Amino acid sequence: MQVYRIVKLKKRTKDLSGLGAFLEGGRWNGPGSFALYTSENPSLALLEVLVHLDESDIPPGMFVMEIEVDDQKPITKIEVEALPKGWRIPDNIQLKQMGDAILVAADSIGFSVPSAVLPGQYNIILNPSFPGFLDCVRILSVEPLEIDQRLKEYEAIGIY
Repeated sequence: MQVYRIVKLKKRTKDLSGLGAFLEGGRWNGPGSFALYTSENPSLALLEVLVHLDESDIPPGMFVMEIEVDDQKPITKIEVEALPKGWRIPDNIQLKQMGDAILVAADSIGFSVPSAVLPGQYNIILNPSFPGFLDCVRILSVEPLEIDQRLKEYEAIGIY
């Protein structure tokens, strides 16, 4: 399976550790749990980054990582029906608890979750604590992300 990740710095293009999520937490993990946030396609990965930006400029020099995950390793799939009411609200503690439980169990290399940004699409949260994780994932490619100028114009006038 191929998954995609957008990173803001060149030095992060080799990092599969999940350290950022460990330090800061995310929608699906609290601080203290390693997690690597990826998406099923590059466009969703970009949207997931854009919703977290302030009204400042889109960071220059972002990169798209294509990561291959061993198809033989289990992925836990979480369906919308299994999620608590209000799951799309940021900082939902129930989602963090759900994700942390999956990460700690380390029974799967990751879990697939519905995107709160774009319903019908899925993000894949990879678990760097899964046994043999680095033998099961590899970076296939890293490409500079060329942002369409129109997105920058929308940001400048406050449309998103």
